[in-house]
Amino acid sequence: MSADPIRLLLVDDQDLVRVGLRRILRRRDGFEVVGECTDGDEVLAAVAEARPDVVLMDLRMKRMSGMDATRLLTENGDAPPVLVLTTFRDDDLLSAALRAGTSGFVLKDSPAEELIRAVRLVAGGEAVLDPAVTGRVLQTYRDASAPSAGPARDAERLTSREVDVLALVGRGMSNDDIAAELVISIVTVKSHIGSIFTKLGVRNRAEAIVFAFDHGIVSPRT
Repeated sequence: MSADPIRLLLVDDQDLVRVGLRRILRRRDGFEVVGECTDGDEVLAAVAEARPDVVLMDLRMKRMSGMDATRLLTENGDAPPVLVLTTFRDDDLLSAALRAGTSGFVLKDSPAEELIRAVRLVAGGEAVLDPAVTGRVLQTYRDASAPSAGPARDAERLTSREVDVLALVGRGMSNDDIAAELVISIVTVKSHIGSIFTKLGVRNRAEAIVFAFDHGIVSPRT
């Protein structure tokens, strides 16, 4: 018996973009588009009605930006993860989207295989930060964030193995990849990640990746 498809909500004000996403994220490949929005102010109602597993979110829309829609959505406790679709010119909004709680971002001109992989990872509770823009976005994120001594102290609480896991998370590895790299079980990887989230006070994998870059555990060049 085949697994249930990943239920998707598409949010983009361009018809052609949504049509293109539908053609890539097909039912036969394990996806089902259960709703579409043409602007950010439609997202909350659409999520409540369609109950998607992942929201694919554009950032620049006419009435409400994807960043604002993401913030409203993630303020609700039981919200689906948001995967942002972006262009190279969206650094400021991407930084704000990370603070709003997005689970990652991919470029709109990425290959279809990369988009499919990103959606599957986000649906599985992981994060995706496209390496082509990660360095610049993190600099924008860093510049817009108030400095704090707290996170540095929190980093010191991580065990050496947790630092190893966080570094691999920061490099974009999936749980399966991390388990293979460190020769440990998936259960152990998930346990380490849960402990990292608690110690660092982060909500999700994307925030953990930001922390890893900001504190030198990993860099855009690694």
